[in-house]
Amino acid sequence: MTPLTIRLCGPRGFCAGVDRAIQIVVLALKRYGAPVYVRHEIVHNRYVVEGLEARGAIFVEELDEIPAEHREQPVVFSAHGVPKSVPEDAESRNLFYLDATCPLVSKVHKQAMRHERLGRHVILIGHAGHPEVIGTMGQLPDGAVSLVETVEDAKRYQPADPDNLGYVTQTTLSVQDTADVIATLRERFPNLTAPSADSICYATTNRQESVSAAAPGCDLFIIVGAPNSSNSKRLVEVAKRAGAKEAMLVQRASELDFEAIGDVRTLGLSAGASAPEVVVNEIIEAFRQRFDTTIELAETTIENEHFLVNRQLRDVELTVEDMAFVNGR
Repeated sequence: MTPLTIRLCGPRGFCAGVDRAIQIVVLALKRYGAPVYVRHEIVHNRYVVEGLEARGAIFVEELDEIPAEHREQPVVFSAHGVPKSVPEDAESRNLFYLDATCPLVSKVHKQAMRHERLGRHVILIGHAGHPEVIGTMGQLPDGAVSLVETVEDAKRYQPADPDNLGYVTQTTLSVQDTADVIATLRERFPNLTAPSADSICYATTNRQESVSAAAPGCDLFIIVGAPNSSNSKRLVEVAKRAGAKEAMLVQRASELDFEAIGDVRTLGLSAGASAPEVVVNEIIEAFRQRFDTTIELAETTIENEHFLVNRQLRDVELTVEDMAFVNGR
């Protein structure tokens, strides 16, 4: 068999916010029984969503899809965060809800609200239509936030008061692209106020740094993740920018077209923050069946962050099987 070196990035896969969100749904099922409703995908990963559905979770797009006879059952809000109108709607319907918003996304919400409270118009750097962007914009009154996606947007942006602006960013953006947008805005608006802490989360930064370090010399770089996962798509871009000849996003090993992949000698492999390790292992095994494979760990840092779940769920115990699922293994 052809020799193949797999540069396996670390950190990769589930971040603390994703781990917490999945754990909240599993704990809620343990405490309250099925069904537990989840508004939107809890995280952007079909493997995770289907696994939770098998345990008794029901995913809905809006709260009005929850039958009246199930109003006593909990509804969980996704890790991406929701506009203020969503918990208000839940309360008006007498629904019991559990908020699984990532604490780092909640921090961005607070930073945006602080800008607005201090009289600044808020610029949100992010991707239109992404659930996190919808949730962040929904923390403030209509018209209080302007969305800027690209350097070109930053060049065109015309605020009512150029001297009274504050910015925040989506947590899952490309670090380099975001720096370029901020630099453009600062050049145009010298009094632009930064958030009190960096909005791009540690997990996004760490995964991008690891992929960037591993990419030079790779014939192909595979990122495990969903096509609607912002942080996963950014990793594909980072791999290409850092020197990988080709890079692709894959949800499962079954998507791999080995005829198209051809003769690779060095493969980079990482996973977005909502992709489970079990799929990474599945892809490694698919290559092992076709290549004489050597694994080379490309680790740039070690993560030890942990976020507490909701107070109502902290005394619920999980089995070993539950914990394996929560951890994506």
